[in-house]
Amino acid sequence: MLSKHITHQTSKNSSTFIYSTTARPTLVSSSSKTSQQSMRNEHWMFGDGMNERIRSTHVPDGRVVDVTSVLQVTRNVLRHIIPNINLSMNGHIDASDDQTNLSDADGALDALHEICCELSCKCSRGGDAHATTMAIFNKLSSYSWGAKVVLTLAAFAVNFGEFWLIAQLCTSNSLAKSVALLKQPDILEHSQTLKTHFDALSKLINAMVDVTKCIVELTELPSKYISIDEPPLSTAMAHIHAATYWIISSVVVCVGQITGLIGMRHEFITSTSDAWELSSLTHKVSSIHEHVQSRLCLCYQRIDEKKLMEAFEHFKRTIETPQVDNLMILQNIFGREENVLNPERAQVYINVLRKKHVLLLISDLDISQEEIRVLEVVYKERVSSRLNYEIIWLPIVDRTTWNDGYKEKFSTMQSNMSWYTVRNHVAIEPAVIKYIREEWGFVKKPIVVTLNPQGKVLCTNALNMMRIWGNAAFPFSSEIEEKFWKAKPWTLDLLVARLEPNLPTWVSQQKVVCFYGGVKMEWIESFTTATKGVAKALDSGIEMVYVGKKNARERVQKITGLIKEKQLSHAWEDDNVWFFWNLLESMLYSKTQHGKTIENDVIKQEVMTMLGYDSSKSGWAVFYTGSGEMVKANGEKVLSTMESFDEWEELAKQMGFIPALRKKLEEVIKHHHCTRLILPGNGGRIPERVQCAECGRPMELNFLYRCCAE
Repeated sequence: MLSKHITHQTSKNSSTFIYSTTARPTLVSSSSKTSQQSMRNEHWMFGDGMNERIRSTHVPDGRVVDVTSVLQVTRNVLRHIIPNINLSMNGHIDASDDQTNLSDADGALDALHEICCELSCKCSRGGDAHATTMAIFNKLSSYSWGAKVVLTLAAFAVNFGEFWLIAQLCTSNSLAKSVALLKQPDILEHSQTLKTHFDALSKLINAMVDVTKCIVELTELPSKYISIDEPPLSTAMAHIHAATYWIISSVVVCVGQITGLIGMRHEFITSTSDAWELSSLTHKVSSIHEHVQSRLCLCYQRIDEKKLMEAFEHFKRTIETPQVDNLMILQNIFGREENVLNPERAQVYINVLRKKHVLLLISDLDISQEEIRVLEVVYKERVSSRLNYEIIWLPIVDRTTWNDGYKEKFSTMQSNMSWYTVRNHVAIEPAVIKYIREEWGFVKKPIVVTLNPQGKVLCTNALNMMRIWGNAAFPFSSEIEEKFWKAKPWTLDLLVARLEPNLPTWVSQQKVVCFYGGVKMEWIESFTTATKGVAKALDSGIEMVYVGKKNARERVQKITGLIKEKQLSHAWEDDNVWFFWNLLESMLYSKTQHGKTIENDVIKQEVMTMLGYDSSKSGWAVFYTGSGEMVKANGEKVLSTMESFDEWEELAKQMGFIPALRKKLEEVIKHHHCTRLILPGNGGRIPERVQCAECGRPMELNFLYRCCAE
């Protein structure tokens, strides 16, 4: 049986499948987090009795108040006052033309006037704050929770605004001075004495406004995307009556404090208890704001999820519905972004791609330069082949972590590409990104999705066939891919013909060609020396080519330099090494996409064997002749066979080099071996069953996470 095992390796972010049990991380219970948060907020929450008393006053009759406009005017009043408080009350109120229009629909302004009277009357008599608060609840019983706090805060703004307007204008306006003599003392003369008092008052007002905004937002969330009967909105609404109570209560206290100032006349004595009450309320209201805002964020998160899913389903229906042309699909991909950059980097309207075959190159910002160069060769050759298709790059990036470094990298990628690209990193709609990940299987490695002129998806990843057959596979459909595989038997030419220009010459000279890889220099020297010795003894021409190792660029570069310096063999340059290993992977994934298994497909079996050799710690070698003869083995096995040539020399002279080598290798029995096959986790569907290249037994499937390509 196959077993799955997850290991974590701190070493560019990629997941890898390896063809053994660690402990799972302990999950922090969300309910325990909620419990801890609730404990911190207990000082403002009520018991069942008080909650029921508040709820009993709430009898909404459906009347609608434009709370947004009322709150806007209220904030305009307060923002003129609070800055002056923080500046020791110097200066004057700036003239501002408030364009907001308030209608008295459903008697909202009448209710506002009643609350003003209630506050002025009860607070001037030094009434009980709780009783006044409950009286306001009763007066506003027909209104929503949002309207209750907004109208009460607006009444306070009227009260405080009148107070402050007279205080500001009494030194320059005769009418204001006369009113001040009758109604309130000369506050400005004692501004320094009362500064601490007004600073505390301004902090409380700011906190009250913050909570009021949150309550209004909660009560106006779109029911299409979030239900008041389900979390997180139901959880948020469970405490909204307590939050509303404390805002109204805070207004009552503030008005009481202001009324107290008016009543003091010339006896300006700051009260420690008054300052403490304001500070205590500020702390309480700030805590309420933190709590309500966190619940509001959860609500917005849920709404965003619902909107994303709605847009996702819309795009899914669109792309799966036959279209007249591809324009609607492209418009859905880019949403509000109507322009793209053409190969000359000029902005053009998206309809330039209409009724063309379009290849969507999808990647993150880590797409390799080798990948770009390979695609560029295919893309430029389309002109000589008279093929009417275009490539457009769709970068998938994390918008939340975007910074100048990513911006520079994005611009560099754009400049390196000779095809169409998006104008900016946020051009692709989030719902499309979700579809790309979930339906087309994009994780990290680049994919190419092909659309025909009608917008129909021909292949969800044509990158494999573009690497293998280039433009010969146009229009890069799954049907074409299947057709090509049926017509192409497995030969080494399929893998290396485009990479080794000398191969036709060597084959015509009837030479044995050996392709080998690995990163252990000691083995390479021993193997090349022994193999050349065998060929010399048999008077057989041989050419050896070093093809490196997958994902080991720096080590391969170093070894390539040594091989050339010591003249051990031929050695490929970086681009050819990269293409060779990616071509092998492309062959594997292409076969897997078409449901081929190692039991019923020779090509897949050969490809997986070679990838398995590369994943092992030792080297490997493949011997090949133009007649189609081929034999392969891992490094340890083939080296020991070459070094024991005297045991099969006569056989080689009778049968020939490759047949004799194959027979000798078959006789070598390895009692212990450890073979690994490492495959990228997002290059295509991962085969569920893999046989060992050495013994044919099923291999275990493990997961490796790493962030370093080396």
